[in-house]
Amino acid sequence: MTNTEHDVSGHAHHELSFIRKWIFSTDHKVIGIQYGLTALLFLLFGFGLMLLMRWQLAYPGDPVPLIGWLFSDEQMPGGVMLPEFYNQLGAMHGTIMVFLGVVPLAVGAFGNYIVPLQIGAPDMAFPKLNMASYWAYFLGGVVMLASFLVPAGAAKAGWTSYPPLADIETMGQTMWLFGMVFLITSSLLGAINFLTTIIQLRTEGMTYMRMPFFTWVQFVTAFLLLLAFPPLEAASVLQLFDRLVGTSFFLPSGLVVSGEVLDVSGGGSPLLWQHLFWFLAHPEVYVLILPAMGIVGEIIANNTRKPLWGYKLMIYSIIFLGFMSFIVWAHHMFITGMGTALSAFFQITTMIISVPSVVLLSGLFLSLWGSSLRFTTPMLFALAFLPMFGIGGLTGLPLGLAPTDIPLHDTMYIIGHFHYLVAPGTILALFGGIYYWFPKVTGRRMNDVLGKIHFWGTFIFMNGIFMPMFIQGLAGVSRRLYDGGATYEFASNVIHYNEFMSISAWLLAVAQLPFIFNFFWSIWKGKETNENPWEATTLEWTATPTPPIPHGNFATTPIVYRDPYEYSVPGEETDFLPQNQP
Repeated sequence: MTNTEHDVSGHAHHELSFIRKWIFSTDHKVIGIQYGLTALLFLLFGFGLMLLMRWQLAYPGDPVPLIGWLFSDEQMPGGVMLPEFYNQLGAMHGTIMVFLGVVPLAVGAFGNYIVPLQIGAPDMAFPKLNMASYWAYFLGGVVMLASFLVPAGAAKAGWTSYPPLADIETMGQTMWLFGMVFLITSSLLGAINFLTTIIQLRTEGMTYMRMPFFTWVQFVTAFLLLLAFPPLEAASVLQLFDRLVGTSFFLPSGLVVSGEVLDVSGGGSPLLWQHLFWFLAHPEVYVLILPAMGIVGEIIANNTRKPLWGYKLMIYSIIFLGFMSFIVWAHHMFITGMGTALSAFFQITTMIISVPSVVLLSGLFLSLWGSSLRFTTPMLFALAFLPMFGIGGLTGLPLGLAPTDIPLHDTMYIIGHFHYLVAPGTILALFGGIYYWFPKVTGRRMNDVLGKIHFWGTFIFMNGIFMPMFIQGLAGVSRRLYDGGATYEFASNVIHYNEFMSISAWLLAVAQLPFIFNFFWSIWKGKETNENPWEATTLEWTATPTPPIPHGNFATTPIVYRDPYEYSVPGEETDFLPQNQP
């Protein structure tokens, strides 16, 4: 990779300094790498917060071993976790994993790096906007993490920041809201860039129905981000006004705090925040899931040596899924007393949205039928995604119906359901994507043996953490309990699962060590590979050098002649026909 900047025509310009090349870069590939490394660090930090929580749930009241001395007496007197600190860990774990980890990795990293290569574009449509998007994300993350250092610590009102609690919480909640404004702005800038790039910069012959499945899911995801995030950005600003300016957008009249009536103008509605939050947060679930599906689709097509089953049907399904995701948000709010007519509407739309999800999952399963599978490391992660996403989806059906949601709401069942979608589901797919595209980014392959050790450890221990949550939830154990339910008599029969889940969590941490070593070792010492090690058909493998040319991607602009997954075509000499092969 040269250190010169190229324009689209390939003419070289001045040498770039280290800062312009790697820090304030406008090259979509470098920005994708920045997003990826930053998101992985945030995921590691958020995972660390969960490990602390799991100690408290397994052994409530016992001093945290080894690292208890790191924390102040305000947080852990004598190494024993206080309820206030546990609430900080819970709120920040959820926020970091979703908004600072999975979404930036799935969209910011994979989307930025892969989409322009797959559509034959020289870069994103707005390179400087792309750089601004990353730095807004980075600043949001720094503000969020810095909130642990302010008096009384980080946000404690949960990752949903529900008022009125969030309106009267300590300074950490204000920093949480400022961080969210930065993160939402980053996502909006990125969404505008993705939409413009995919609509305007596709190369000659790259029609919409020749776009790879991964590009399609990023296209729909960008629409979701663009339309769903503005309500939460507005809500975050209004909640900041409530906290800092004395307004009452979300504060009701006559609120009693610590035995005294709160002196505010009142008249606000806490439910208004819930509507604005969930109008984002339900499409947000598909912002997490759709890129994972796109990654899995690419890996399955490549390792079955077959076209994706029902490619067009799957594309129509993700478009329908994206549309429907905007009219199901209030199934998170059945217990707010919204009325039976409105509940019925949201129950119906929730059942309808399960249909395209089943079509997508069925398409991926049917793609396996009759094929000779290659059990590469990326393929193992892709295959594991299918049943894990299936469990997450099936366990969500009772939560979409008011009669069954009411007893299950706010129990450990919901934690299990959501995490099956996001942890054994989405994160497995993201790992698969890292192993799959690593050779394109670095020119080297990750070690296969270490990759498979990482896969089996991750797959087994993730299930060990989340499967028992369904049992606890069905027994009625609430989530967000500082002691895991130890003070409730009815939880006594299922309380022992807490220790099992916590040991699984710590073993899951150990299972990530082969991945971390493999990742960094392979960057410098991994086995060198050719430009198309997986014998794939899409443009990022067949039309670009490895790694691709800085600021331009392609030595010559590719022309697309065929569909994205022409594998095992009868009568052809090879079992793959690249899109740019006439």
